[in-house]
Amino acid sequence: MISISLHKKLDGAEGILDLLFETKIKEGELVTLYGASGAGKTSVFRMLSGLLQPVSGRVEIDGRVWFDSEKKINLRPQERNVGMVFQDYSLFPNMTVQENLEFALEKREPNSIINELLELTELGQLAKKKPAQLSGGQKQRVALARALVRKPKLLLLDEPLSALDIEMQTKIQDYIVLLHREFKLTTLLISHDLMEIIKMSDRVLFLKEGKIKKDGSPKDVLPLTTLKDFFKSNYLTVK
Repeated sequence: MISISLHKKLDGAEGILDLLFETKIKEGELVTLYGASGAGKTSVFRMLSGLLQPVSGRVEIDGRVWFDSEKKINLRPQERNVGMVFQDYSLFPNMTVQENLEFALEKREPNSIINELLELTELGQLAKKKPAQLSGGQKQRVALARALVRKPKLLLLDEPLSALDIEMQTKIQDYIVLLHREFKLTTLLISHDLMEIIKMSDRVLFLKEGKIKKDGSPKDVLPLTTLKDFFKSNYLTVK
């Protein structure tokens, strides 16, 4: 179980945003943060990863406290077992695919996980290639695999597919769901793509002005017209 309580005042485009994010997430859930730009979604990720310190709050994952303002606990990013994937890949250009994955490996850890991830993401034949030789979809698979090297307690995906074309988005969505299940991950996704949210999410948190306004399954949170369009398109595809 992940228990999250975060409070932070942020400078937004329309003035000060008073972010108050409180929720609990079950182990193994894939939860999407959905809402307009500026609602505080990325700031939540930065606070969970230790890159931004809340004014107050508490984060506890599987009995381990990552942050507690009252007890003055604030683990550094490298002390938090979290994996992060962004839309810009952030790969080391001078390293091969395999070297990028090995860089994320903790000292004295066996590299068997590297071979497993290369196989699961179908990157084995590209292991000796450098990022400049890869397509956008291949780079994103490398970024995803690298985030999983340490088998994180929490995987954070900040709009990782928005720069890809629709066909490649669909393929990487399938990889994410596969890896989420294979590694029994707890995953938080930020996405504005409603069809992507419906396809991937167990649960959706709708953020508005820094607060959770709705919390439930995609069918309970997303607009009804979107759901109708999704099921109609999938029905036509099946036929």
